[in-house]
Amino acid sequence: MSQPLSTAAPSSGLLGRLNGAHHRAALNVFLFVVLAHWAEHLVQAYQIWVLGIPRPKARGVLGQFYPWLVSSEWLHYGYAIVMLVFLFALRRGFVGRARTWWTVALAIQFWHHIEHFLLLWQVQSGTMFFGQKVPTSILQLVLPRVELHLFYNSVVFIPMVIAMYLHLRPNRHEQELMTCSCVGHRVAGRSLAPHAA
Repeated sequence: MSQPLSTAAPSSGLLGRLNGAHHRAALNVFLFVVLAHWAEHLVQAYQIWVLGIPRPKARGVLGQFYPWLVSSEWLHYGYAIVMLVFLFALRRGFVGRARTWWTVALAIQFWHHIEHFLLLWQVQSGTMFFGQKVPTSILQLVLPRVELHLFYNSVVFIPMVIAMYLHLRPNRHEQELMTCSCVGHRVAGRSLAPHAA
């Protein structure tokens, strides 16, 4: 009987559990957080482009009840950090093609986090960059903020979803490498049970 090709034994500790026995649950929680954030941005876009609400008053869902949320750079930076932490913390559970796509999402989110850090720095220091009158990120010099964040959310979300799709539908080689709770799902119409040791 062949041994799995993975040389990494599942570890105890929080990261070990998140990438092992609780990987699927952690991915589901993360996906819920990401979709809730997407909903806010899509509602804001709908308010601007369909309802014709001026940008400063288009606040998404939560922003209608708590307007300070939309203008709080701490909140936006906090979400960027949460995304970065989840993408980093759950990466070890991915193998093969799924890990490649997950790493792409992580790299893009790292840059997105830097952009939010620049915005937060400007607000906290009272010093605006690039000769602007309001806090401005680097790519915001090219795209307005609403469009830029729709772009960022898309370019992080798409490789993340591809990674999740491939992770739940591994090929045989990837199946042998997997050590997380996502092992044992069906692949191409056949059940792939974990290999015996």
